[in-house]
Amino acid sequence: MRTIFYIIQKEFIQIFRNKTMLPMIFILPIVQLLVLVYTATFEMKHIDMVVVDNDLSRDSRRLVSKFEGSPFFYVNGYTSSMEEANELLTTDEAHIILVIPRGFGKDLIKEGRTDIQLLVNAINATTAGLTYAYANNVIADYNKNIISENRNFIQASFPESIQITYSYWFNPQLDYKIFMLPGILVILVTMIGMFLTALNIVREKELGTMEQINVTPIVKYQFIVGKLVPFWTIGMFELAFGLLIGKLLFNIPMLGSLFTLFGFVSVYLLVALSIGLLISTLANTQQQVMFIVFFFMLTFTLMSGIFTPTESMPQWAHYVNLINPYAYFMRVIRMVLLKGSGFWDISREFFSLVIYAIVVLSLAVWRYRKTV
Repeated sequence: MRTIFYIIQKEFIQIFRNKTMLPMIFILPIVQLLVLVYTATFEMKHIDMVVVDNDLSRDSRRLVSKFEGSPFFYVNGYTSSMEEANELLTTDEAHIILVIPRGFGKDLIKEGRTDIQLLVNAINATTAGLTYAYANNVIADYNKNIISENRNFIQASFPESIQITYSYWFNPQLDYKIFMLPGILVILVTMIGMFLTALNIVREKELGTMEQINVTPIVKYQFIVGKLVPFWTIGMFELAFGLLIGKLLFNIPMLGSLFTLFGFVSVYLLVALSIGLLISTLANTQQQVMFIVFFFMLTFTLMSGIFTPTESMPQWAHYVNLINPYAYFMRVIRMVLLKGSGFWDISREFFSLVIYAIVVLSLAVWRYRKTV
């Protein structure tokens, strides 16, 4: 134990002397939390719209004013030429075109129905879907106002509508920051555990100190424990620090037990640290570490469910996520913080990671033994 203590002490001294590693541990997480929580969002609050109003009636102006009063749309142009409107859509100066045909107001009064056209830029399918949904809600609200102003028309043609009241569980205000912050914390904690561990060990190889350590009477398990414990401690600190920022700046709810969350993360970090140790046995330079870690982190992050639910992924992706530690942590941190889930609710993920940690750590130790 005394030998392990000295190795841990040496690692902390080396970490705090490294001018490259310190910003990655303390400054980078703050910047990412403050920036990514606001930018990594599917919310759209500035949708540029061009209006092609061929009717120029009171009713068409009321419809356009509905869009102007919406917090999502910004009407930045009026034209009577479809060619000009299409040009603005092609050059990304507009995201949607509202086409109001001639006779819009007249048909609405006489016939009780009329048509309009929406042309949406659908290069990004998600953005196009949200844009159409927002526009459809504005038009539905306009339609409701027209119906309420013509009560005789309502009674003659439409039955009375059913009033529905609803509420959203776990995120009543649909605040996207509450959803994104736990996901970003997963990336930060994993980066500390996986990337910095591999980088630190490979740096020892480049400096030549690894050979000096190998000729000492230090047993290999003492060396591995001494190398992993400092980054395990730093990873737990990063989680606590990130949760503190989330509570103070974003008022993120913490409905579940923090003891349960930290207990899960203590096992999760063993997986991340073991993967970092395994990568360090495969790489000889820090550049190689960066390439390998970038490959795994990019793949695991995009498949973890940070942006899109894993349930909507194809079946083969579900099988891949069985070896994706991000997916376990991403699901658990949101369950505990936002839903108030207890230990037995996350027990499947917990025991899966216990097995995962044993397998990967054993593989990393075996591989490390072969290469030193």
